[in-house]
Amino acid sequence: MQRKIAFFDIDGTLTSEVDGSIPVSAIQSIQEARANGHLMFINTGRCFQNVEQRFRDIGFDGYVCGCGTNIYCDGRDVFYHPQNHETIMIILEVARKTDVDILFESRKEVCFDLSRPLHHPKAVYHYEVFLRNGYHMPEDLENPNFFSDKFVIWYESTEQLTAFRKISDRWFDCIDRGGTFREFVPRGFSKATGIQFVLNHYAISPDNAYALGDSNNDLTMLSYLKNSIAMGNAQPPTLKEQVAYVTTNASQDGIKNALKHFHFI
Repeated sequence: MQRKIAFFDIDGTLTSEVDGSIPVSAIQSIQEARANGHLMFINTGRCFQNVEQRFRDIGFDGYVCGCGTNIYCDGRDVFYHPQNHETIMIILEVARKTDVDILFESRKEVCFDLSRPLHHPKAVYHYEVFLRNGYHMPEDLENPNFFSDKFVIWYESTEQLTAFRKISDRWFDCIDRGGTFREFVPRGFSKATGIQFVLNHYAISPDNAYALGDSNNDLTMLSYLKNSIAMGNAQPPTLKEQVAYVTTNASQDGIKNALKHFHFI
């Protein structure tokens, strides 16, 4: 039997699109696939500190975090690419000038710029969730020891986004997450580069690699592998036209059905 490897997005893929829970069938099928000798990886835009314990408890062989900027294999930190303080301070300055809400992310912490009140309701919502869940959120962003791996912004007008990107595009790629929410990842890094690093690490052919996702944030990894799988709840719907296979909704045994279809279990 040839060993295969599967890469899972988290939100809307590993978790139910209905209530954010992890379907029991997803947990059981991932564990069964590992018992059958296959490798199971999370591949997420989240930095490692934001990969909740409930996901780690499922049992994975590793994690591709922060859109390929931080990679863990078999419990070891095997790759890390942080940004330097100077670059992040330039981003912070332009965020303040354009009046966008910004959230910096690293493998150890999340940091909102609270130099003025958060404007966007979704930014306020996420801040309150992080606060409620006890996340470490330092507020002294000008501290020379502060840095970040990637960041997201919420904005109100296209003019804000355009002005912000005139600076950010020098170092970061912008991912459209829908509405007025954008994710920024260091140039040259993506969920696809993370996949290739892991394939090289284990000497596995791309022909034996599978990617499962549900949104535009997953497009780089879905388009990178021929064995690409979209969840039935994928948005936008056009994403389903760009993959090899469409499984059922995450809440309707989507992970289990995909792993059965491709003979992991």
